[in-house]
Amino acid sequence: MAVLQTAAQLFNERGFHSTSLDDIAAQLHVSKPTLYYYVKNKDEILLQCVSKGLEMTLEGIEASRAAGGNAVEQLRACMRVYADIVMQPFGMCLIRVGDQEVPEPSRTKLRQMKAEIDLSFRRLVEQGVQEGLLQASDTKMAAFVIEGALSWIGRWYQPGGEYTPQQIADRCIAILCDGVLRRPKRPAKSQ
Repeated sequence: MAVLQTAAQLFNERGFHSTSLDDIAAQLHVSKPTLYYYVKNKDEILLQCVSKGLEMTLEGIEASRAAGGNAVEQLRACMRVYADIVMQPFGMCLIRVGDQEVPEPSRTKLRQMKAEIDLSFRRLVEQGVQEGLLQASDTKMAAFVIEGALSWIGRWYQPGGEYTPQQIADRCIAILCDGVLRRPKRPAKSQ
């Protein structure tokens, strides 16, 4: 696991193509031949890192759904899980490096896992509309916007920045759920 954590960190900082197996070995204070005991090549390391990020996301979404509540409560919980994971090394790796760097047939498997995440968000949005709690007229587009906005956190987030991961997740979820437009205050009804 140390190999994967170190690799994910380096991929996030330097990029996949700018990180060599020598870099990973040096960071771990081991020789390059020692790395080959654990992995075949850099592509395999990337595949494992991205897979780990996807698995964490799918498990978190499933746990959020299993916790129950109405569609909005479940959606917020899933958004929280997703935002939290994209600020962690494996989640960042998933977002920053992506599956286009992964060779086939692994790329297809990763894209299927991503499709499962998308489907989970779509189902929650559709359920929210059916329950009368959400007004999304295009549930597919709403799911894409939610996922896209939360994914983008993994691109710009820097540990030790102005906001904690908790604050970032809270603020992003609030903006996505409440919007940015000021709503006119309705006059109080007289009795």
